[in-house]
Amino acid sequence: MKRFNIVVAREDGGVEVYPMKEWLRQHPQHLPQGLDPTNSTSHQLRDALRRAGWSVHDTPSEVRLIPPGSSETQAFVESTLPESDEEESADIAFGLEYQLRDFLAQNIGAVDVDGKRLRLYVDPTGRDGIEYPTAVGPIDILAADEAGDFFVFELKRARSPDHAIGQLTRYMGWARQTIGKDRGVHGIIVAKEISENLRYAVSVVPNVSLFEYEVEFHLKSIKQLGTVSSKPL
Repeated sequence: MKRFNIVVAREDGGVEVYPMKEWLRQHPQHLPQGLDPTNSTSHQLRDALRRAGWSVHDTPSEVRLIPPGSSETQAFVESTLPESDEEESADIAFGLEYQLRDFLAQNIGAVDVDGKRLRLYVDPTGRDGIEYPTAVGPIDILAADEAGDFFVFELKRARSPDHAIGQLTRYMGWARQTIGKDRGVHGIIVAKEISENLRYAVSVVPNVSLFEYEVEFHLKSIKQLGTVSSKPL
């Protein structure tokens, strides 16, 4: 199933990505006339927003919508460019941040954090923990362990700058003040490469773990079928 997301540029040059229907419920002034997020389908809302001048980027797993007047280059800076002045590693990496997000979400049970096995969080309304909406922005992945403690994931497809810790602790603070009042709240930053600056920053922040990911690429040779002899009927 495709996800329909609204992409909003931040003042610092980054972006925030919100589930389309939830964002439109909170910003009804942007709703196309005659439609509403509850009774209208995602496709109807997408088509109406496109007619209203929104930019629509369609991929096999996601539809991203950008409000009129936003710079597409700015809106997709996190998905298309390295997040620091240093050159991105030439090693194989996820081309877009949502690819890393979806891969981790599908394999969350294989992520070992201090011996704890995780599962994707699902709230009482049935909303899963992928791009989980909060009052301070969407959490990339929100997971939980068997004891019910929360694990907030902040994902960076390339090299991770030290300001990632600010984003992560903002989401952790929201979780602690809302859904995690009586539970532990942990943070996890995943990137292709963890910068030295980020290592220093995290060294004084409790309950935060750092992970670097590796992508392996294999080609498997497939033997051709032999010649099939035809027999007369």
